[in-house]
Amino acid sequence: METWGFGRTGVRVPLIGQGTWNMGDEPASETDEVLALQTGLDLGMTHLDTAEMYGDGRSERLVGRAIAGRRDEVFLVTKVLPSNASYVGTIQACESSLRRLNTDHLDLYLLHWASGHYPISETMSALEFLVASGKTRFIGVSNFTVNELRAAQQCLVNERIACNQVLYHLGSRGIEAEILPYCQRAGIAVVAYSPFAQGGFPPRARHQRETLDTIAAATGKTPREIALRFLTREEGVFAIPKAARPEHVRENAGGAGWALSEVDLAELEAAFPVPPPTTPLDMA
Repeated sequence: METWGFGRTGVRVPLIGQGTWNMGDEPASETDEVLALQTGLDLGMTHLDTAEMYGDGRSERLVGRAIAGRRDEVFLVTKVLPSNASYVGTIQACESSLRRLNTDHLDLYLLHWASGHYPISETMSALEFLVASGKTRFIGVSNFTVNELRAAQQCLVNERIACNQVLYHLGSRGIEAEILPYCQRAGIAVVAYSPFAQGGFPPRARHQRETLDTIAAATGKTPREIALRFLTREEGVFAIPKAARPEHVRENAGGAGWALSEVDLAELEAAFPVPPPTTPLDMA
């Protein structure tokens, strides 16, 4: 699996990882979901993302099962809810996540979104404590605007924000106007969640579907592979699609390790334009 340098961490991470939103919710599906995640690990998709919010911890438990005996292979990420993100609450939430994941440390711990529940300085201080105490290697945020990123970084003393995880797919390219350029300048990795628009793929618009189908026919790739390759076309941008079946995991893995032509890129740019810079950050 192709890798990028993950911000300024000094660590290389697979371009295509695995998301786990809505996984672990149905006991009858858990065996297949564990197999899907393990298939991804076998394919080098070792960037594994979850959150305490997902299924009220059930997703973290599922991930713990999937990585049992393979923890050293995994770049493991989870998130604290804003409602838990006081100084003490952040530390307690991290410890609870570690128990559910059956590990003694994370690779990356994120504040799930900015909400104002607690001062950002309090949350950032707790995240720094977790690094110092060995509970996580790196810290970051999710769904942050540029102003929120600046405010969070200014609160840190010894650490840097490693990444900003944001909604990013062909139909939602608003981060390219301001957030992506800022993160690239600041050495902050950008991680695209819901790269298939939370079930809205393929797109409804006929000309968009036809563009994807035409490029797919010319390249021998699938529309999903093309979408993932487009989103991760620039160094420092990663994607974490969710796939609950091994065959879908294998297809997602095909989104890395090759390049779109300049003509293909231009056609995708035209079919899926960037919205005006004033467009609010998309979270759904």
